[in-house]
Amino acid sequence: MSHPTDLSTMTGLEAVRALAAVTDERPSIARLMGITIHAVDSGEVAGSVTPQPDFANALGTVHGGICATLLDAVMGCAVHTMLAPGVGYTTLELKVNYLRTVATDAGPLTATGSVIHAGRTTATAEGRVHDDKGHLVAHATTTCLILS
Repeated sequence: MSHPTDLSTMTGLEAVRALAAVTDERPSIARLMGITIHAVDSGEVAGSVTPQPDFANALGTVHGGICATLLDAVMGCAVHTMLAPGVGYTTLELKVNYLRTVATDAGPLTATGSVIHAGRTTATAEGRVHDDKGHLVAHATTTCLILS
């Protein structure tokens, strides 16, 4: 499926589902990092990324920005699922807690994002990243500005 041409006419839930179905032309950051969205429901999104050597920090483990970006993506998409057609959002704040290191040759990291509150002007969400053994690697919260 190619990239949907006009997401502005879709509800946020329809738009995120359409974007998740795209395999050949994912949005730039998803393509760059290899992020895949697996599940989309109203207020809930799950996705994953597989670590690779290019994701290494100076210590040789996966850079924290990889988990932060994955969390920002799933939490933001979860917020997006709650929006009406033509309404957007942007991240105002992202707070990430890192719990363990991840090797660059580890299996997939899976993240879930869930909306806590969706208001007229702001929304909040929480997210968690687990490694392929089910260990919690990081968790986060976000505040998003709703753009009418």
